[in-house]
Amino acid sequence: MFRLDKENRERYTKNILNALYENDKEEFRESYLELHPSDQVDIFITLDKEGRERVYMFLEPKEFAVIFSGLYFIHQQVCIEELSDEYSSKMLNNMFTDDTVNFLKRINQEEAKHILDNMEKEKAEKIQVILDYDLETAGSVMTYEYITAFPEETAENVLDKIRREGSDAEIVYYTYVIDRKGYLMGVVTLKKLIIADPNDAVRDIMHKHIVSIPADMGQEDVGKIVQKYDLLAVPVVTEQNHLLGIITVDDVMDIIELQTTKSFGEFSTVKDATETDTSAFTAAKKRAPWIVFLMFAGLITSGVIGQFEETLESVVVLAAFMPMLMDSGGNVGTQSLAVSVRGLALGTIDVKDLWRMIRKEFSTGFLIGFVCMVLISILILIFYGNIMLGVVVGLSILVTLSISAVIGLTFPLILNKLKFDPAIASGPFITTINDIIALMIYFSIATTFMNYL
Repeated sequence: MFRLDKENRERYTKNILNALYENDKEEFRESYLELHPSDQVDIFITLDKEGRERVYMFLEPKEFAVIFSGLYFIHQQVCIEELSDEYSSKMLNNMFTDDTVNFLKRINQEEAKHILDNMEKEKAEKIQVILDYDLETAGSVMTYEYITAFPEETAENVLDKIRREGSDAEIVYYTYVIDRKGYLMGVVTLKKLIIADPNDAVRDIMHKHIVSIPADMGQEDVGKIVQKYDLLAVPVVTEQNHLLGIITVDDVMDIIELQTTKSFGEFSTVKDATETDTSAFTAAKKRAPWIVFLMFAGLITSGVIGQFEETLESVVVLAAFMPMLMDSGGNVGTQSLAVSVRGLALGTIDVKDLWRMIRKEFSTGFLIGFVCMVLISILILIFYGNIMLGVVVGLSILVTLSISAVIGLTFPLILNKLKFDPAIASGPFITTINDIIALMIYFSIATTFMNYL
């Protein structure tokens, strides 16, 4: 398999494109199929319609299935619209089950049914079983392409089976041991099969204490289990331990990426609106409620300023430091928020350690605030020549950053305790809260020292 790098990419790609557009099928196939599938995808997505149609002609459906699996959904849609029903059905029949399911889940039900009707009956039935699982469960991302063996088989027999069936399996490192009724008994690794005596029975070399998961387990929990036990795949079983399928590490990575994208969307108050193929109307509809809410929350900030109007009119220069104070409080609060949300997501936050964490975040905010207080006080003394103004602004930033750090940490924990998604405690939301607190602290201190300013 040939891999493109910075030195040969341009030259090699040019040769492939020349062969494609000059209708040199043999040269194209020889050069293109020699590439790593990821590099094949990179070249394919640069082609125009004419180029794509030539690729369909030059490659067999089974060969193009590898490329199709690696495409983003938006490109897959284009291909399905351009391909004939016969070609697309043969292509999907040669794809791994989970990759086919991932595509079918994202298109409308009518189109998915049409595609399934054109596929091989046995394959379509297996896919339909997976499609019937809830989207957020383990069952919806499992695959059927794996190697199984019976406990009485020998190591030599299983290795022969891997050689015969390995090309059609998603993973060959694990062989799952089942009885004649399909109940999971254990797992044996490829390494164990290779180093074992060829005549050893699988039952004597298999690992019996196997980690498995139910089909209705949440996908996020699946990711945690695979990460905890350092697995390349995890079997999915019924309550009676009947083997249903497996979930491979590449699908777990997709789950983690999806969860990260989802959490990022929630963190920035654009939940479900972070997909690049989302329409402008849909994205606006999902973002608008939070934006409107934060807009009205911002009116509270205006109200705080109004309450201290006399103080502000008496010492107009106070207004110059309001943006700096609010930004600093929001930044520190958002940093603590990230620590809290990450800890909750990874399950590393223990209620017993809550006060220790609060003390730590308060101390962190205090130390950052102290450094900022010293610096801003010196700058104000130099540029404004007013030491008391420096004291007011310095004390304000010290108290603000100390409290903001604690709020950023505890707010997600409170939401989690109330059974709300802690990621709702997004950056903009925490920033708005800290803006209000920062201004109240600032003007309260300024009012106290009014006679000295």
